[in-house]
Amino acid sequence: MRDGNDGGEEVMDIRDYDEGASSVLQLRGRLDAGTAGAVEAKLTAMAGLGRPLVIDLGELSYISSIGLRVLLQAAKRAQAAKLGFALAAPQPPVKEVFHITGLDGILTIHDDLADALGKAE
Repeated sequence: MRDGNDGGEEVMDIRDYDEGASSVLQLRGRLDAGTAGAVEAKLTAMAGLGRPLVIDLGELSYISSIGLRVLLQAAKRAQAAKLGFALAAPQPPVKEVFHITGLDGILTIHDDLADALGKAE
């Protein structure tokens, strides 16, 4: 997904794969108004798989309030379906946003992907 500027700067790369009993969604770049729709669509599709979901934020450089909403809604859908849901490896600026908003007390956030995968299963 590109941001539409003349330089063709990539602002979001979305990759999904299975790891053990979990589905992993890896986000790279910026999760903002321009990319939230694609991430939300992917999360909705993955929720239908009936597997615990881990969101790898290790390469996410920025998250806006719309991005926070997308992740919070996905967590609520997973909880309603009785599926595991965790965020993994947020970089310091992204982790700070979760802390400032208080979402680090609502969402399950692990410092690394391996830990999140181990607890999601």
